[in-house]
Amino acid sequence: MRIACLIRYRIDPFQREAFQAYAERWGRVIPRCGGDLIGYFLPHEGSNDIAWGLVAFDTLAGYEAYRARLKADPEGHGNFDFAREQRFILREERSWVEIVDGTFRRSATTADTP
Repeated sequence: MRIACLIRYRIDPFQREAFQAYAERWGRVIPRCGGDLIGYFLPHEGSNDIAWGLVAFDTLAGYEAYRARLKADPEGHGNFDFAREQRFILREERSWVEIVDGTFRRSATTADTP
């Protein structure tokens, strides 16, 4: 069973660029540490203070191994420090979801046709 961690961030809308830099750093760190990074998402229309991150794992054990590697990763540690120092994340919530087989990473070019 594949799982995904859906991270909901409440950000300071006046520090959008700082959150973007933070998210872009995770684009290097998360895959290196074993997470399947689906992406980070900034607010575009509507609420200006909600951002999202989505990371998938093959198993909960895979997530636990990822967390251990993440704690030891210097760039990851630096990114956590950056967020703490700049204070652009006001709140962070994590939800765990099960990925529905046959729907993950499907595109129009790989979808089955009837």
